Amino acid sequence: MSAARPGVALVAHSGGPTPVINASLLGVIQESRRHREITALYGARFGVEGILAEDFVDLYRQPHEVLEAIGRTPSSALGSSRRENTEEDLARMVEIFSKHNVRFFLYNGGNGSMGTAHQIAAAADDAGYELQVIGIPKTIDNDLVQTDHSPGYGSVARYFATAIRDIDADNRALPKQVEIVEVLGRNTGWLVAATALARAKPNDAPHLMYFPERRLPLHKFLADVEGVFSRLNRCVVAVCEGQLDETGEPFGADVRSGSRGSLAMNVGHRLAMLVSEHLKLRARSEKPGLIGRASSLTISPVDWNEACLCGSHAVTAAVQGAGNQMISLVREPGTEYRVTPGLVALDEVAYVEREVPPEWRSENDILPPFFEYAIPFVGEVPAFPRLDD
Repeated sequence: MSAARPGVALVAHSGGPTPVINASLLGVIQESRRHREITALYGARFGVEGILAEDFVDLYRQPHEVLEAIGRTPSSALGSSRRENTEEDLARMVEIFSKHNVRFFLYNGGNGSMGTAHQIAAAADDAGYELQVIGIPKTIDNDLVQTDHSPGYGSVARYFATAIRDIDADNRALPKQVEIVEVLGRNTGWLVAATALARAKPNDAPHLMYFPERRLPLHKFLADVEGVFSRLNRCVVAVCEGQLDETGEPFGADVRSGSRGSLAMNVGHRLAMLVSEHLKLRARSEKPGLIGRASSLTISPVDWNEACLCGSHAVTAAVQGAGNQMISLVREPGTEYRVTPGLVALDEVAYVEREVPPEWRSENDILPPFFEYAIPFVGEVPAFPRLDD
């Protein structure tokens, strides 16, 4: 790997924002200033939409104190995009990179975004244009492969664990009700698993949790709820937005199409209605939804630091001549938690989803190995004090 050709660096965001995506941006900015090979640093507004429109912001011209403050804010300061690119788009982007002497392209996103980054790298290579493309990992779903975990997940995991803790307090104060909490995560149950971090004592919520990696027959779900309710006179359930029944359908919920396929809009609400209909119990649903990925209140300090680290290392790797690769987080062996940045080929992570390992979950709960994995970067969720029984 030889040193890269000097030129402009361009950073862009893709897909759903996270509470710490701007920390990665700050890491990119801070590290870029240390390298003479980077003659200027631009940010593309609204992802590839901004690239195609040549809508760039000069990040070196922004006041230092503004950048430092933005690095602590949630969502994307640059804006993001879910645009699916055509061959013409890819060729046009390479032309634009050449026009502006962009030699370093840093793309922050999930597995679909890593597919786009790989396509851009291939298009530049086909055109004979020297371009170092580095992916910066980002996804609240934690479904990127070849990395221990993904920046963004730790903070959103903390949000949903905190939400379950608080909903459990309400459910405990006004029992005789079933609460269905719909959790983000699409096709994987990493965020559902994180709700178990809310438990401090036996019978704390979530009493039941379900993972989209495994189909859930309605009769099994109803029997589980009825069993918990008969024992506790209440029940709190965590279920992923992408949960399907044994036929592959979302229990009759409304479905919308998006950039990554179809997704139910109200599976939690639908399950609450089915509990009321079949079990004759009071039931309601809660859907924190996008507030879960936009909240600044539960940002994990470790998650923030690691997001910044990934942005910084992306610059270092690009300047050293790496290309068509993504930054990964490698957990070091030993009892003390420590991660170091690594590199993985983009074509190994593009469009691939990592599921919660089957040995870490049961039919309706998460098992101890998950806690050892997640607590170091999610953090402990403080328990509420209670009156003595």
